[in-house]
Parts: sequence; C-alpha cells; structure tokens
Amino acid sequence: MIRDDIPEPLVTVYITSYNYGRYIRQAIDSVLSQTMQDFELIIIDDGSTDDSRSLIDAYSRHAKIRPIFQQNKGLNVTNNIALRAARGTYVMRLDADDWLDPHAIEVLSNVLNRNSEIGMVFPDYYLVDSEGNITEQVRRHSFDDVTLLDQPAHGACTMIRSDCLRRVGGYDESFRCQDGYDLWVRFIEHFEVRNVNLPLFYYRQHDSNLTHNEERILATRAEIVRRMTARKSTPLKVLGVVAERGGRRGSSSFALRVLGDRFLIDWTLLAALDAHRITKVVLSTPDPEIISHVQRFTDKGLLVIQRPSDLAKANTELTDTMRHALELAEASGKEYYDAVIQLSIESPFRASYHIDAAVEVMELFDTDIVVGVRAESDIFYRHNGHGLKAVSEANGLRLERENMYREVGSMRVLRRERILDKPLTDSARIGHVVLDQRAALRILTRYDWAVAESLAKSWCAYTPVY
Repeated sequence: MIRDDIPEPLVTVYITSYNYGRYIRQAIDSVLSQTMQDFELIIIDDGSTDDSRSLIDAYSRHAKIRPIFQQNKGLNVTNNIALRAARGTYVMRLDADDWLDPHAIEVLSNVLNRNSEIGMVFPDYYLVDSEGNITEQVRRHSFDDVTLLDQPAHGACTMIRSDCLRRVGGYDESFRCQDGYDLWVRFIEHFEVRNVNLPLFYYRQHDSNLTHNEERILATRAEIVRRMTARKSTPLKVLGVVAERGGRRGSSSFALRVLGDRFLIDWTLLAALDAHRITKVVLSTPDPEIISHVQRFTDKGLLVIQRPSDLAKANTELTDTMRHALELAEASGKEYYDAVIQLSIESPFRASYHIDAAVEVMELFDTDIVVGVRAESDIFYRHNGHGLKAVSEANGLRLERENMYREVGSMRVLRRERILDKPLTDSARIGHVVLDQRAALRILTRYDWAVAESLAKSWCAYTPVY
C-alpha cells in the first residue's frame, strides 16, 4: 500500500526478476546507493522458483522499496504492471542480473530535467561476464548528429518520461522479447531521444539471458517492423529480381544442383514468391535449361526474362541487369515499381520473412538502400606498406561508429532511382537488417556446400514465436 504522506518521487526504478536470486542483491544495492535519492524502487518477482522471494523480502521494510510478487507473466506484461504502479515523473527498468553506476539516476534525470523536448535518454554501458568481470565498454553514437535512428536504445537502464511512455501505449504484450526495439520504433515517431556518452550500467552476459536466442530475437524484430509499417506508410511496390548467369561452357548450371529436397535455385524462388512485400518476382537468366526448369513457377506469378548474354558476363555490373529486368517487367505488366530487391541463389536459407523485413526497414526508416548484415567482432587489418595495421584496436572499447558489418544474405533493396538514375557510390542513405547465421550463409566453396547440405537436412519452414 502506498502511504499518502510520502511525496511522489522524481524517478521510478523497477527491477524485474525471474530466478535471478544469484544476482538480485547487487542490482538492488546499486539502486539504493545512488548519488541522487529522489526515487522509488519497485521490485517485481515474476514467479521465481529459486530463493529470490526471501532475498527480496529482506528489503521489504525499506522506505523506498515496494515489492510485487506475481505468477510468471513474461517481460512485457511485467513492464506494463510496473508502469501502472509507477509514481515517478521518469521511469527506468533495471534487470535483476545487471547493476547501475552510482551516478546513473542523477546523470540521466538531469538530461530530462534540462530539456523538456527529450522523452528518452540512455547511457553507454559495460559488458560483464557471469561473474561480473568487465569484458568490454560499449559506447554509442553521440546523438547530436544522428539522423538515422535504426539502432535502438537498450531495453533496460533507459530513462523515459512516464507520460510519454503511457502516450505511446506502454509495451506491446504480444511480444515475448525485444521490448526495447518495439518501444523504440513507436517512441521515435513522437519524441526526441538522447544518449549520454558515459558508461552508467553493467550489462551481464551469461548462458541464460535472452541475447543468446538470436533467431527468436531477429524474427521478433522483423515482426515489430512489419506491424509498424503496416499502420504507418503506403506500401512500396517492390520488384524481386533473381539474376542467374546459368551454366558455363556447356556444363550444367550450379542453380540446378540438388540441395536437400529441392534444387538450389528453388530455395530462393520459393522464398521470393512467398514474400508478402514483393509485388512481382522476375528471374533473369540466359540459360535455356534454367528457363525450362522454372516454368513450374510461372503459375505462381514468376516472370521469366531472357537475360541478354552481354549482361551475363562475369564483369558486368549487376545494376545493368536490374535495370533491364525493371524496364521489361514494367513494360509487360504496365506496372510501376518503387524499389527493386536483388536476390542471389547463393544464400538458400534466406527466408521470405527476411526479404519482407528488408523492404519494411526501407519503409520505416526511409532509406535509399537496405542490405542484410551481420556484425563482425573480429579484428581487421590493412597493409600500410610497412606491415599490417589494425583498423580498430582490441582495447576493450567498442565504439558504435566503428562497428564493422559484413553484407550477407545475398539480398539488397534499392529505390527505383538507384537503379535508373543515381550511382550507388554517392551519399546514399543505407539501412540494414541483421540476419541470423543460417540466413547469412553464402555458398561459394565445397565447404560451404557441405555446411548447406547439413543445414538442409534439418530444415523446416521457420515459424517465428513472438
């Protein structure tokens, strides 16, 4: 029960915990030891079966603490329960396995106090291992010059104006993860956001936390973007182009090699034809054998284009083939396409929802190009004439502006004007969609093929669980 004689605090911090008894004491103590003490602390135990309850009970008499014990409801339901209970002008979640720097609440609340236009502020942070040892410092962009808001704030340890959070509807309880990304794409429509380039919390990485379930996280992120674009924008009309050169010197085409239960080319064609965000799928090839093979897909809407031999040469720019396919597709169907997505058959496990996600990222963030990527954590070197020089030093400091991304998934979405008019090398606004390891696989060598065969044996149509 809330006493009437206790004034409303400036900040509500809430800790969510499910079986994190091993860590929760450190999380609670990090809040209680803050340099700014105008806060309340709500501790929500989400049906833990370990010793969490007894540990939380030990703090229940503290004047600033309100414990809530409930049956397991999941993170986003719990987030909304905390929002309804919060009395603070600002609200911030802390996960029970993480902890705050002593100055976190003071620094973040001062940003919101000074500028009423800012609705959300988030800090840099440290990555720590299961034992609490610092492994890396993550430093975000300075938001003074960020114009493409496609890298969200961390779901926890982000301070938000409570009224702003309520105005966007709180958290979407249909999602079981990616609460930070869901909130971010809705929040940036209405309110300004800022980063503080100070590491103000410690983010623990261990086997049981959510960040290790990559396919689930990325599939959920794709669904969040899909829902957002479905209500936000006029859909782009997109032409999907699969460009294949065919066999070489009379040999059978690589495209017609069997992988798992289907031909290699069929993996990409079926994914493209199944994608909701592709208006029309075109196969462009000079190979009569491939043309004969794909006739089975014409009743599904596939348009087959005879690719001129001069566009199928090894050194020919792929953009020329895209332009040729776009012009013929528009002429044959009397249709106008806003964008083209290039698809290569070398990435067979890039599914229809990956394709849809790339198109929807273009719509949501209004980019010129979207590519599939994976983040690279390895050290890269350049040769400067005297030896190898590291592009980025392995010094434990990860700067967001220096992150390296590798293009994967053999797909690229381009606005119409990028195909017809503007070169790709100018100041294009490039967005990205992160792909899981399976979707990122590209078959270039015999080893890659062996890996693909192994994956194909266990392949099933992936249905995301949100």
